Amino acid sequence: MRVRCVGGIVRDGAGRLLLIERGTPPARGTWSVPGGKVEPGEDDAAALVRELREETGLDVVPGPLVGTVERPGPGGVVFEIHDYAATVAGGALRAGDDAADARWVPLAEVAALPTAPGLLAALRSWGVLPDARPPGGPR
Repeated sequence: MRVRCVGGIVRDGAGRLLLIERGTPPARGTWSVPGGKVEPGEDDAAALVRELREETGLDVVPGPLVGTVERPGPGGVVFEIHDYAATVAGGALRAGDDAADARWVPLAEVAALPTAPGLLAALRSWGVLPDARPPGGPR
């Protein structure tokens, strides 16, 4: 079974990335971009606005698709996650719903956090985070 999900790639005026610490499985205790399941009758934009408000307290305006990943879930479920750029339009940052914490993280500090499996590779491949490999180094 496939489950459609959305995530938000959100930066503040200082260029920091919005991350949440997952408070529930899968990947509980790791940091990731905020998001969640698309509910029946919702399109991706509506789901993104709802999920970010629930998890971070922020109101966002959805932007273009940044990238898509698939992640295995329990019982053979496959989470199909569509991550979109988004811009903050209001609200106040706070952890809510299934997020244990929410914060703005400088890009240089993201890799030092315990992140959800595959997050860093996806963000690097989409150009959200700088490539960690030295220039001219092995790929």
